[in-house]
Amino acid sequence: MHHLTSQLIIYRNDKNHILTNLSDIFREYENNNYQKESLISAIYQQIHNLLNIATDYGFNKNLWHNYLAYILATEENPFTLVSEKVGTNNGSVNEFVKNDLNIFKKLFDYDFSLIEEDLDINCFSQLQSYTAIIKDKQVYNNDVSYKVIELSDKIERCESIDEFYDIITSFYKHYGVGDLGLNRAFKLTPNTDKLLTPITSLDDVVLDDLIGYDMQKNKLIENTESFVNGRGANNVLLYGDAGTGKSTSIKAILNQYYDKGLRMIEVYKHETQYLPDIISLIKNRNYRFILYMDDLSFEESETEYKYLKALIEGGIETKPDNVLIYATSNRRHIIKETWNERTSGSPGDMYKSDTIREKLSLVDRFGVKIGYYKPSMKEYFDIVIKKAREYPEITYSDEELTSLANKWIMTHSGPSGRTAEQLILHLLSKV
Repeated sequence: MHHLTSQLIIYRNDKNHILTNLSDIFREYENNNYQKESLISAIYQQIHNLLNIATDYGFNKNLWHNYLAYILATEENPFTLVSEKVGTNNGSVNEFVKNDLNIFKKLFDYDFSLIEEDLDINCFSQLQSYTAIIKDKQVYNNDVSYKVIELSDKIERCESIDEFYDIITSFYKHYGVGDLGLNRAFKLTPNTDKLLTPITSLDDVVLDDLIGYDMQKNKLIENTESFVNGRGANNVLLYGDAGTGKSTSIKAILNQYYDKGLRMIEVYKHETQYLPDIISLIKNRNYRFILYMDDLSFEESETEYKYLKALIEGGIETKPDNVLIYATSNRRHIIKETWNERTSGSPGDMYKSDTIREKLSLVDRFGVKIGYYKPSMKEYFDIVIKKAREYPEITYSDEELTSLANKWIMTHSGPSGRTAEQLILHLLSKV
């Protein structure tokens, strides 16, 4: 194995820890320079690491093939990043790429029987015929899982390096490469080796799950479609009462347009200082990014809004065309005004007035503003009834549901989609 991995050129990456470590282990074995128990222990450590990856991504059947396909799918280098944008392309680099693909094909077909026989182990055979425990897709990264398994299956069946090349470049063009290509949503992890980390447990919510609010959803769809299609689009502020579906709408938009290249990065207001770093990472990628800021509001003493304002207005580096900001807020103007800022009749009045204007001007940078308001009682009852009908085990009549919904809001925060959802969960707990 070591003599194969040492010949990699384009996909040569020491960060592929398992493959690199296995290569070193096999070098000891092939050179007959090892102690049996020590070598077995080193192998088992890498098998342990590989099983952890398989668990994280829901791999199954041939875990060795899945792992090699995972390396190919996530390796970011000049070739894969260009292929992400244009697919198959001509150039001298292709000969180096085909050299590496030839090595990967040999790794796919690698015969582990000799080392297993010599060391009296069978872990590699078990990896190649593995039955995973069926898990809920929320437990593992389903976005990556099905793509990598599909790639693995195609490589297994390919009959030539040219076919292998077409498979891998088509994969990059269709799905992308690396974390940003294969995942749909990200959170900031600034104190680690990666600024952006994929969010693996995502709701499968769709816009139809939000009952009512058709005008609001249509405005959001119109702006987002324009964005993913490369036309002009605006930053969006969804404002209004709590529990009315603002966050749900944005999550549903991501699910609806993920296949068209939409990605989302969740940014909290205390993380706005990292906005320039985020932009540097994503500005040249072949995706459309929404910076999602949920429940956005700023108190009198907070100054983080200036980072956001600078990004929207364009500081030294203009916000790239593949980035928009979608924010939700219970406040129409995002900023909480105080009486101190409104005070008049003192020498500092001019500066206080400027502070108000500076803060309130932030909301003007959102070209699309969509209001979400609490439903009427009739609309609230309709939401409860429609939600209840999604569950056959809830057998109450419309009249009974209306009565229960009316009693429910007496001890809750008034009529809203969230309140209706809480009632439905309560009824399900009683079934």
